[in-house]
Amino acid sequence: MAQSKQEKIKKAVEMILEAIGEDTNREGILETPNRVATMYEEIFSGMNVDPRDYFTSSFCEEHEELILVKDIDFHSVCEHHLIPFFGKAHVAYIPQNGQVTGIGNFAKAIEAVAKRPQIQERMTTTLANAIEETLSPRGVLVVIEAEHLCMTMRGVKKPGSQTVTTAARGVFEKDSAKRAEVLSFIRR
Repeated sequence: MAQSKQEKIKKAVEMILEAIGEDTNREGILETPNRVATMYEEIFSGMNVDPRDYFTSSFCEEHEELILVKDIDFHSVCEHHLIPFFGKAHVAYIPQNGQVTGIGNFAKAIEAVAKRPQIQERMTTTLANAIEETLSPRGVLVVIEAEHLCMTMRGVKKPGSQTVTTAARGVFEKDSAKRAEVLSFIRR
């Protein structure tokens, strides 16, 4: 993150601390603006990363059956309250013409998309679109399950509640049996 961006974040954090009545010269708070600026550099590192870049390399394995990568942990930040949400992402696809990609690419793409302020619905759609646009599979299904701290620690205060979003493309959009098969594997 450019130095001027870090300086802006530090100043903003200092202003927030002052606004809530905190003594910004108190020993425990003194370095908080620096720590937050450093943390933001890490947790928002996906701002200018295109998840499609992770799917540009593929290889032919002559495999045209279901591939499911599930239980990929992620952390993101709700754009409405700038409070974390976290959970698991599951990605399924059916290759076309045997074109597959490395399974680690799904985790990398999820990580990149998660590291920006957003809503879960956009995260789900962004991932499905990136996979569909680059791999051109017969079908893609992305399922994201997450707990939103904006819902558990404030507002309605319902800890443990989960939000589930899906994005289906191709065969998974049209064939409910295929979609149900993937969902049954995710539940195992």
